Amino acid sequence: MADGWRVFKIMAEFVNGFETMSRIGPAVTVFGSTRVKEGDAEYQLGETMGKLLAETGFAVITGGGPGAMEAANKGAQSKGGASVGFNIKLPNQQRPNRYIDYDKLVTFEYFFIRKVMFLKYSQAFIVLPGGFGTLDELSEAITLIQTGKSQKFPVIMMVADYWGDFYGWIKKRMLDEHGFIRESDLDFIFIEDDPAKVIEIILSFYPEGYRINF
Repeated sequence: MADGWRVFKIMAEFVNGFETMSRIGPAVTVFGSTRVKEGDAEYQLGETMGKLLAETGFAVITGGGPGAMEAANKGAQSKGGASVGFNIKLPNQQRPNRYIDYDKLVTFEYFFIRKVMFLKYSQAFIVLPGGFGTLDELSEAITLIQTGKSQKFPVIMMVADYWGDFYGWIKKRMLDEHGFIRESDLDFIFIEDDPAKVIEIILSFYPEGYRINF
């Protein structure tokens, strides 16, 4: 496809995403590994968070795939909450999980458009244990908030045993030893194991109600 025509394809993906999400209220995105299986502790945690978010009035957005994403969508749908999936076309053909509402599935070809949608429509990011894709979304959100390209919203890494060393490295190496970041660059990043406290953290950022971030 010629570059000029590719612009129209990019525009179409944006329009499709905007039209779908214009009907959705306040939302929280849940990230995590596709390799988590039903019955795993991480899967159960994702399902619990999906339920709590739905009960609190948040739509749940995920990357649309299996594993932790499926768990969060499943939890949201079980409580009657809006269950949204931003699926991505990959060479191995990632299939959307079955717990996404039929009218709330958006499939993207371009990662950067998908990332814009996550940031535009999320009041918070919940980051469960995951691999490179999860780390990519985590670091991009932190960078955009730090640089003022996105409004500040809570980025919550769940399971301290998994993320604790990573956060400790950021604080020790980047902040304390080298001064590559400021203390304030960490004041929206949390590590939390208790699902109920995650909800408290999110609500504490919006004392006057929810708002769009991007």
